Amino acid sequence: MAETENGAATPQLPQMKILGQFIKDMSFENILSRKPIAGQVQPDIQVQVALDGRKGGAENQYEVVSKYNITSKNKDSDDVLFVLELEYSGLFHIENIAEEQLHPFLMIGCPRMIFPFVRRIVSDLTRDGGFPPLNLDNIDFVQLYRQQLAQRQQEQASETPVS
Repeated sequence: MAETENGAATPQLPQMKILGQFIKDMSFENILSRKPIAGQVQPDIQVQVALDGRKGGAENQYEVVSKYNITSKNKDSDDVLFVLELEYSGLFHIENIAEEQLHPFLMIGCPRMIFPFVRRIVSDLTRDGGFPPLNLDNIDFVQLYRQQLAQRQQEQASETPVS
């Protein structure tokens, strides 16, 4: 907290800087090219997203990894057309965030900042892989965070031994 002229403490505003971002792991399989499908192809796209955050090496530094598993299947036959797996990492310098607010900030605010880059990579990769560019819809990271919290609570509840 900083002090004003009269000695009163004023709260410091949260600060976040993106230090870097990069593809940690990526895989794209064009299954359709190996096993052509007869007839009309109507893709059904399934997108699964998982997030992970951890403390970095330096003070106030954090790494957030967003993991995307995207599968395209033919609606009629359920044949897989392509599978794309992407782990995209962002390195952040974060200051003036209360400890109890840090985890939601890492799992919501940080992925939001790097998502446009993920969208571009997915679009370019699907286009370069022989398909129309896939433009991912916006992801509600708040809802995703809530789902992951609820899932963790269920897992912890099921692991807790009954005495």
